[in-house]
Amino acid sequence: MTLTYLLLNIGTIGSTLALSFDKKVAFFRQWHALFPAIAIVGVLFIVWDVWFTQMGVWSFNEAYTVGLHLAGLPAEEWMFFITVPYACVFIYACLKVYMKTDISGRVSTLISYMIMGISLLIGIIHIDKWYTAMTFLTLAILMAINIWIIKPSYIGRFFVSYMITLIPFLIVNGILTALPVVIYNDMENLSIRLGTIPIEDTGYGFILQLANVNIFEYILSRSTTSTQLLTNSNISD
Repeated sequence: MTLTYLLLNIGTIGSTLALSFDKKVAFFRQWHALFPAIAIVGVLFIVWDVWFTQMGVWSFNEAYTVGLHLAGLPAEEWMFFITVPYACVFIYACLKVYMKTDISGRVSTLISYMIMGISLLIGIIHIDKWYTAMTFLTLAILMAINIWIIKPSYIGRFFVSYMITLIPFLIVNGILTALPVVIYNDMENLSIRLGTIPIEDTGYGFILQLANVNIFEYILSRSTTSTQLLTNSNISD
């Protein structure tokens, strides 16, 4: 079915877009931070995607796409880097409102170091496999940046958010890899699958989500600071 990938994209963003206007979460009020994050991260992932497609690390089954291409990628693949981050950051934003407790302190720090260390080890051991090495080394670098540079107070909440997104991830990505819409070259990955999903996809999705949340939170903090400064200035006047 030529609309398969398109319908998966629409289904991914459809419900979260409708719920974005919920009064308690009011996610639409955070779009000013969300869309720049999606754009910045999306550019990086598109470059990665184009590169790996040209190298034959993965390819796309034209039977399940509408046939429109840009830079060698189906239009639906470009949409993927909008719909998936939107839905995932929405889930994260909901947790900020509805989940008052958070994994913090030593627990989240320990998890961060474990992710970084294991990812670095896998990436180095399997440096000969493009998808494995690129994914896990990038994940290790991103975690290092979060541990030593960003030092986010929200990292524990992100971990919970990521675990929740694994449920729709297994459904959507399961369909993409089972039909398959996306075809992987197993010479460039570990050939370890969650059903039909390459294990590398879990790391790929983690990077996509955390990078978006990092930039999203940075822009939110900057806008909050600007608002507070403006308020204080008006009070002083």
